[in-house]
Amino acid sequence: MFLLRGVVYLFFVAGVAQVISLEAFDLGPLAEYSEDSLTETLQDTFAALSAAMFFTVAYISTKFRYAAILLGSLMSMMWVRESDSFLDQNVFDGAWQAIVFAILVVTLFSLRNKFVAAYQSLKDYSTTASFGLMSAGLVIVLAFSRLMGRGKLWQALMDDSYMRAVKNLVEEGTELLGYTIIVLAAAELLVYALNYNKRTKNEDAAHPKMQYQ
Repeated sequence: MFLLRGVVYLFFVAGVAQVISLEAFDLGPLAEYSEDSLTETLQDTFAALSAAMFFTVAYISTKFRYAAILLGSLMSMMWVRESDSFLDQNVFDGAWQAIVFAILVVTLFSLRNKFVAAYQSLKDYSTTASFGLMSAGLVIVLAFSRLMGRGKLWQALMDDSYMRAVKNLVEEGTELLGYTIIVLAAAELLVYALNYNKRTKNEDAAHPKMQYQ
């Protein structure tokens, strides 16, 4: 089963890489990798899908509930941040900041007086394969993609041949890779939680509690 999972991951990531290249093949030097590009759209989709899966884990799993709430809220905020241009144009300027702040307040309020349980839930989560993937994905999205997308870096490298599209391709493509790893982390945790619940239910059925008169 682990070999099949590895193959699925391989083809999934390879498919994402192919999607990133589509705009370049289609538009050539005119490719901008802007807010309306397929690459950016996939970033939004993966962020929203990750949040949905984490909140599903929070609903079905007692063990990972608080960790999943925190992760789901984080991905919701990242999804809103990725949609900043749409929100600023169609809601009001600065809408995404207000929504992110509201999500943060609601999350902290929902976890009031439960910080010890939340810490234990995060500690349990750190022992899963999902934790490593999630950590790597967040580092890529929040740090690595930003460092690789610095305009000064590409201007120094390309000099007079500098093309902003190349800088955008590297930055947005790397960011999408991070979101791809995160959505895989969310799927890993969801499958793990489902299997854990099933295993626990089977163990309870095999060793029913003694009934007392």
